[in-house]
Amino acid sequence: MPPPGVCVNIMAARHKKSGYGSLACPERFLNQDYEQLKNFHLIRSARYIDKMFPPDIISIGQGILSPDRLAKVIVPNPCFTVDGVSRFDFYQGEVGNCWFLASIGALTFQKDILQQVVPLQQTFDQDYCGLFHFRFWRFGRWMDVVIDDKLPTIDGKLIFVHSRTPNEFWPALLEKAYAKVCGSYADMNAGTPSEALVDFTGGVHMSIDLSKAPSNLWQLMFSAAQSKSLMGCGTPQGVSVHTPLQTTHTVMSHGNIVSLVRLLNPWGQKEWKRDWSDLMSIEDFCNFFRDLDICSLSPSFLDGNSSCRWRASLQDGRWVASITAGGCLNDPDSFWINPQYRVKVVDSHDECAEKQEGVSFLVSLMQKPDKRNRRLVTNLYIGFYIFEYKRRHRKFPASFFKTHMPVVKPEFYKNAREVMKFTKLKPGEYLIVPSTHKPNETASFILSILSTAEIHV
Repeated sequence: MPPPGVCVNIMAARHKKSGYGSLACPERFLNQDYEQLKNFHLIRSARYIDKMFPPDIISIGQGILSPDRLAKVIVPNPCFTVDGVSRFDFYQGEVGNCWFLASIGALTFQKDILQQVVPLQQTFDQDYCGLFHFRFWRFGRWMDVVIDDKLPTIDGKLIFVHSRTPNEFWPALLEKAYAKVCGSYADMNAGTPSEALVDFTGGVHMSIDLSKAPSNLWQLMFSAAQSKSLMGCGTPQGVSVHTPLQTTHTVMSHGNIVSLVRLLNPWGQKEWKRDWSDLMSIEDFCNFFRDLDICSLSPSFLDGNSSCRWRASLQDGRWVASITAGGCLNDPDSFWINPQYRVKVVDSHDECAEKQEGVSFLVSLMQKPDKRNRRLVTNLYIGFYIFEYKRRHRKFPASFFKTHMPVVKPEFYKNAREVMKFTKLKPGEYLIVPSTHKPNETASFILSILSTAEIHV
């Protein structure tokens, strides 16, 4: 029996434990096999150069710098890591990817998760041929990403992420691997921490609008920290800062309990100079930051009950114009053609059900990109509805949606990679309908359904 708090099959669903694309057997990104490439170059005493992500302006991307200043630099005594891995190891470079650096900072707090992304046994010494690899979860599959050791420099200095210790290279190499996944370094410009946090874990993502923060926000954050979650937050538009959340604390002040948080500025500049020195009150946190992203291997922090076992189902789907892309409920005559997912929430009589009022239920809808380069991807406005039903239909017709009110509906449709909703449901039968806001828009998606009760999809 799994230990309390473990989500029984979300990892089985997302990692496909017994098959290709799992964390244990990741898919080869661009069909490049790390072991084969390493053996090939070691046998020939050759240095690896990645032809799929060559060390030239194509991999850097447009709009960052001129290629005429690029030069070869040889670093004496290079190391993958120096005295371990720390959030203080790196600075941001020329590309606007503070969102990615914030996510790396969060990653350094969870060593188990870090090691599944960054194989720390890699070195520049024994059996070295200029080859490295890293792992990311990308839209339902774990990917093993191979890179060479060529890093862009100007005047002998790294252009992008660089370490405080000149001969330490794990941050720069990790950034290069993610840039390869995105299409180029330029494709990493602008984003939110949630994107990389999910790609580092393949876990459950929850976004909280801090202008509408729940009354139990600090307790939620504390529970997330206890469950080894990765957390990051961002400032309002126009104030470009993303930062990983480090820790949560409470102190007594004039007889009152004050809830505090500690954050890391990935830019490595400026300090918080208000009350509590290096800590920030939960009130200031909500005032100065726009949103909070939490990514965890288990959603048990959401209901505050670590004894509950979560079940999960992951479904791949697609909206096809004129066939399965009916738009939102504003288009009642076509909404019914959207993909429909029947979910039966089974009534259980275990200890978890007795402690809760209703079944904890989390739905995530993630749209897949249709282009290789991240900057060329245009996210559609997406959302989903949940309806309760008594009478089963093979395909629920338009008349059903005209006569039944949804029990869960989107507050608004978002042009985001992922939207999610946490709610409480009673045992019964439900219909989940994911959709784009406008009809006849084509895209692929992943629908993740998680529940503290047994579910049948």
